[in-house]
Order: sequence, then C-alpha cells, then structure tokens
Amino acid sequence: MNDIKLDTLAADAFLDRDLTEIAALIKSGDISPVEITRAQLRRIEVRDGALRSYACVTAALALQAAQAAETEIRGGHYRGPLHGIPIALKDLCRREGVPAAAGTTILRGAPADHDATVVRRLRDAGAVLLGQLQMTEGAYSDHHPAVQPPCNPWNAGYWTGISSSGSAVATAAGLCFAATASDTGGSVRWPCAATGLTGIKPTWGRVSRHGTVELAASLDHIGVIARSVRDAAVMLEAMAGADPLDPTALQAPVPRYAELAAGSLHGLRIGVDPDWNRTDVDAQTQRMLAAAAQTFQELGATLVPARFPIAEGEQAVRDWAPNCAVEAAVAHADTYPARHAEYGPVLAAVLDAGHALSGMDYQRLLLRRMALRGKVDALFTGIDALLTPVQPMPPLTLRAISTLGDQPGLIAALQRYTCVFDMTGHPCLTLPAGQCDAGMPMGLQLVAGHLGETTLLHLGAAFQAATRWHLRRPAPGKGE
Repeated sequence: MNDIKLDTLAADAFLDRDLTEIAALIKSGDISPVEITRAQLRRIEVRDGALRSYACVTAALALQAAQAAETEIRGGHYRGPLHGIPIALKDLCRREGVPAAAGTTILRGAPADHDATVVRRLRDAGAVLLGQLQMTEGAYSDHHPAVQPPCNPWNAGYWTGISSSGSAVATAAGLCFAATASDTGGSVRWPCAATGLTGIKPTWGRVSRHGTVELAASLDHIGVIARSVRDAAVMLEAMAGADPLDPTALQAPVPRYAELAAGSLHGLRIGVDPDWNRTDVDAQTQRMLAAAAQTFQELGATLVPARFPIAEGEQAVRDWAPNCAVEAAVAHADTYPARHAEYGPVLAAVLDAGHALSGMDYQRLLLRRMALRGKVDALFTGIDALLTPVQPMPPLTLRAISTLGDQPGLIAALQRYTCVFDMTGHPCLTLPAGQCDAGMPMGLQLVAGHLGETTLLHLGAAFQAATRWHLRRPAPGKGE
C-alpha cells in the first residue's frame, strides 16, 4: 500500500462518497480500511443519537474486520470492491453472535447462532460489518411502540419510508456506504425515494432468504440500498446466487453486475403506460417522470406505449394485505398469540387477520396472483423495462403518515406501484430523479422481466451518468 495516511478527521471527508470510489482508494492504498472504519464509527457516534438508524453498533468487531482486511490487502490478497468497505445490515439479517431483533421486542437480546447467507457472502467479499440497522416491527408497516423510529436526514418532519428505515437513513447520512434491505410491499423502494437513494429489489429468489427473519415467505425479497447504481451492483453481485440452505433461491448463474457499463441505451425499449402513470398522480410526480423519460430517450432508449393490467393491479393491492397476513401468521406461529402482549398493535392486528382468513379465500387470492404474474410476464415480451413512479404523491410528511391507518385510500395509493411487483416477483430498481417543491428527494421505478437485473442496472447506470440527482446529500443536522 502507499505511504499516504489519513487521520480519522480527514477520513471523515470521504464518508459521503460512493462505495465504489472508496473501493478504488482502498485498493490503491490511498486510504486504509482501518482509517475509514474509524471515521465511520466516529460519525455514527456523533450523529446517530439524533438519527436513530442503528439498532446495534458492533464497533469492536468492525475494527477487527477492518484490520484483517488491511492486512490481507497489504499482503496482496484483494478480494474485490467490498474488501474493507464499512456497510451495515438490516436487523432481520442474522449475524452470528449479534442479536437480530427485526424491530421486535420478542427477539431482542438473543444473539444469533449463525450467519444469514447474505451476511456470510458479504463477509467472504471482505466487507466490514458496522452493525444492525433499525426497522419496523417484523418488517411490517409500523415501528414497535418501544422503538424510536429513525429520522429522515433530509428533514426531520418527513417520512423515512418503511420497513428498511434504518438502512436508508444510515446510507443517506453517511453512516455506512451501503446496507442490506428487504422488500415485501415496497420496503426498499419507499425508503430510497424518501431519502434520495438507489435501491434494487431483485427477482424473488435471486438472493437467498436463509437466516433472515421472515415476514411473508413468498413476498419477501432481500435487496440493497446504496448511493448509486454501481454501488448497488457491487452489493447485489456479492449477495446473489443459488444456496443449498434455501431451496427457493434461484439456480441461475449470477452475472457480473459490478462490470455493467453506462452509455448508449440504443435498442432498449422502455414501456410507459400513460393511464397508469397519470391517473390520480400529482403534477410534481408527473413532471419528474416526464423529465426522466426525456433523459432515457436522449440516451438512446425508445419509449413505447405499454398497457399494465390496471384492474388486476388494483385487485393485487387489495389482496396484498391478506396474503401477507396469512404468511406472517405462519412465520410468527411460535410466539403469536402465545406472547400477544409483547407485540405492537399494528403487527398484532395483521397476525389476527391472518388467523381469520379462510382457506377458500386464500386460494382465490392465490389464483388471482398467479393470473397477474402471467399478465405482467406477457407485458415484458414487448418491452425491456417499465417506467413508473415509486408513489403517486410527493414525499410524505410525518403528519400525513400519522393518520395513514385512518386513510385506506392513501394506503392503496402508496402501494399502487410497489406491492404488485412483490406479488409477481419481478425485479425493480429505484433511482433518485428529482425533488419536490419542498426540496425533498423524489424517486422513480424501473421494472424488468424475471432475472432482468442486468437490464435495470444498465439503464440506471446510464441515467446516473447523465444526471446528478444521486450525488445530492442531506446537509448535516437537517434531520437531527
């Protein structure tokens, strides 16, 4: 390694850069894993008391891993772009010797006896694990009453998104370079849109779920929250792949996502459904989408009319909650209702609903879900990707979210573009693509056919090479 040395205060200046930028500096020896990890831990100590993104910081373990990475790299054994990079885990990813409470109180304090597959793969890639990130209870829609929710670093009065709230807050505020996340109804995409980040919800089964705390098995997708498409690609490549410990993990080989190239999008067809993207969608969101569509065209993509099965999509939004409820009731069968008093009211109500749903109604729901998947599959025979908003309204304030339970129409609107693709298992990429009139970030969504992550990442990398939305960072103290 080079003789250039940075003290912790100097290294702090690098904490808002992209993961891939820091990886190049670590590889060249211009900065060391120990230096950047110490700086990262210092920033967490200074800022996270207000932001509350971490459920557990494992400082001593992180420094041990950073020292091991530094020794390996000095010895000529460089594992790749995650080697020596400080990242963090959503608190449903089990890590041996560290509690993974998944936002609950029933799991609090019990150290995991094994690593989740994604954790093992990130370790094998040389990543430095900083700790466990806060999340909503059981990955559903509300934080447990005993948990103080993370705070949006852009503005404390705005929603962080759910359920990967801590993953987004920490990544946006420079408290880690990227984070694992999960998405069952929109939990990668809402937080990314709310905090100006890039998120990938891969095809269902592309990333193993072994060792992660389950919400709804057939809806849960393990994904990534990062600052750029290139960073997300590096993370996804390390995490994805077949797993003998998870028979539902897909067997398809993992492409070299990290080698994706930006540039011309000539020949790629992006579908746009004007009815779906405009009906009951506010003007600010429509302007953001129109500007993004123009950028894609300028990069060589062809915009083509598409017809999303809107009626079936609306039914899927209605079906998502009972589908999730039944699967969550199965996941929590060992502790609910036996330990009902330890659950928050929102998750408890979901589990009660799951117990109450009849088998006949559940089967009807599954048949509708199968039909929707077939229709969405057919949509991608004519296009390479579909362009939509993440949500049909500007960023939501905490005041608006506080009454969400009393506004079923708002809940359905919020889920319109997200939960349908959890029901079908299609991959989605979220990109920062604008800001609302109040100055908060806004995000778009690209969807592809099953195992279409390479297409999404290519589109996203080209978009980010031509725009600067992903380079914006929240000012320190804004959300604190």
